[in-house]
Amino acid sequence: VQADGTDGNCVTFVLHDEDHTLGNSLRYMVMKNPDVEFCGYCITHPSESKINFRIQTRGALPAVEPFRKGLNDLMGVCQHVLNTFEVRLFLKSS
Repeated sequence: VQADGTDGNCVTFVLHDEDHTLGNSLRYMVMKNPDVEFCGYCITHPSESKINFRIQTRGALPAVEPFRKGLNDLMGVCQHVLNTFEVRLFLKSS
């Protein structure tokens, strides 16, 4: 991950080897934060697996904070889905 921006509350993160799967899910999680004014992403080119992920926050909150929180929240959601799936699979096979 590379971060680009002169202002701490408006930063573009470059995510390598990623696509819309992470981009759209992470954008959704970050936008749930009321301190985020703008969040969006774009794929630089169809032949590249690179995302430009931009976050702009309100006030003095650094953009890296909602970025980290969004990643952690998304990991929590994925873990919940995995756990639920494994429990149901176990119950069905029993």
